[in-house]
Amino acid sequence: MTAVSTPVAKFGAVCRMVKIEHSVFALPFAYLGQFIAAGGFPSIKPFLLLTVAMVAIRSVAMAFNRVIDLPFDAKNPRTQQRPLVTGEISPVQTWVFIAVMALIFVIACFFINELSFQLAPVALFVAVFYSLLKRFTWLCHFWLGAVLALSPLAGWISIDPQFTVAAVLFAWGILFWVAGFDIIYSCQDADYDRSVGLNSVPAHFGLESALVISSFCHVVTSIMFLMGGWAAGLGWPYFAVWAVVSGVLYWEHTIISADDMSRVNMAFFTMNGFISVMLFIGALAGIFF
Repeated sequence: MTAVSTPVAKFGAVCRMVKIEHSVFALPFAYLGQFIAAGGFPSIKPFLLLTVAMVAIRSVAMAFNRVIDLPFDAKNPRTQQRPLVTGEISPVQTWVFIAVMALIFVIACFFINELSFQLAPVALFVAVFYSLLKRFTWLCHFWLGAVLALSPLAGWISIDPQFTVAAVLFAWGILFWVAGFDIIYSCQDADYDRSVGLNSVPAHFGLESALVISSFCHVVTSIMFLMGGWAAGLGWPYFAVWAVVSGVLYWEHTIISADDMSRVNMAFFTMNGFISVMLFIGALAGIFF
């Protein structure tokens, strides 16, 4: 077991535990909802509060997932270098971190507006419950998608406290987008999941069927993003970017197969990080043109 004593090392271990770099998936979609609702650049207060809230709740979800899954991660060769497994961070420290991040999230929601504050407990429940679902159902990927699907809704209500058709369509798009790429990512653990009784689409249906289901999810994603842009009244730059994003989603499924998962990390992080950032840029340009 590795002990981490210096504050800098501890901070680095925490960042690795929650995979802070994966914030690129959720934050652009939260900003997408916020900027569209504002009709352009929002004021600095809701922008900063939304950023704090999103980072906080994502940290809660990731840390809760890591501490709950510790017995499984310790046995899985792919996850044995995670900070909780190596001892760089203790379970007690992780629970304290979860409590602090949850409190920061609720406080940020309080200062955003009344609806955000009222929905904060619901968002926290949705975020943490995902970690338990893999023990019961292969639908866990879609619940994870629902967690990130809160992003455009949160961004929208931070400016306009109501649920709109455009925000809901983007949310559905994100739900299927995340479910699709999480199914791809979980293909790496299909054999392990079956051996320990965990549920996932690849473990339940096999790799070939899982990739078909993932492809279907991303077709739905493309349709929902198209309809979301139309409902939001975005201009042509958004739809140009939408076409590129749809092409990237298609390409993502051409570089992996049931017989060759060697490029799964490229499909999971590189391409999907590109998708979230580009769609936000496209939406921003579509507001003004």
